[in-house]
Amino acid sequence: MYAFEFVKPATIAEAVKALADEDAQALGGGQTLIPTLKQRLASPSALVSLNGIADLKGVAVEGRELRIGGGTTHATVAREARTYPALAALAGHIGDPAVRNRGTIGGSLANNDPSADYPAAALASGATIVTNAREIAADDYFQGMFTTALEPGEIITAVRFPIPQKANYQKFAQPASRFALVGVFVAKFADGVRVAVTGASESGVFRWSEAEAALGGNFSADAVKGLKADADGMIGDLHGTPEYRAHLIGVLTARAVAAAA
Repeated sequence: MYAFEFVKPATIAEAVKALADEDAQALGGGQTLIPTLKQRLASPSALVSLNGIADLKGVAVEGRELRIGGGTTHATVAREARTYPALAALAGHIGDPAVRNRGTIGGSLANNDPSADYPAAALASGATIVTNAREIAADDYFQGMFTTALEPGEIITAVRFPIPQKANYQKFAQPASRFALVGVFVAKFADGVRVAVTGASESGVFRWSEAEAALGGNFSADAVKGLKADADGMIGDLHGTPEYRAHLIGVLTARAVAAAA
């Protein structure tokens, strides 16, 4: 690593001001950023820690929505998001205990790793990503691998999750990293079903519209039997071919629906 300034603001306003400096970088749980710094793949002039900002932490039910502060750790979500069991279960299976006790939901969504779990939950839930400047619908937020609608210096202050009638997340995890080789989050609402897939596509998290249409009329595993995701654009690596990942999407979607129903 190398020398840099470390700033620990106490308020969101102080953090925004600190991030206005050229080459300043926000630091959440550091689960991605710290290894990146160690490998000298990033060289910020200053790290602005968000860990001391109380307004960024916490889980609360607001009507039919679950509001989670951007600085809330995965372990806290797993423990306190019980009004949305599928989301709590997802958080409880991210990485290992060390990762869950340091990593944050805001950091995960800001990084938008193509194999991360939270992007699938946010997209399938039709969540709203709240920043210090605006609110962004999940359908508009995710814009590709490691790419989001966030502007430089913009901080995720909270995420609002509508609570569905039924939901489940199924993940085929890479054994070492616990990232999703493929993960499928299914959420049923009164006005339809949303299905989001992570870990599979070179473009990052996406909605599987064919499955959504089939499940909208018949929310059962039988409705998606025979459906096949297109292997074009799927990730191919030492862990699996594009065709294998496309196959897993169908298998995990059926499992998620069966578990939710």
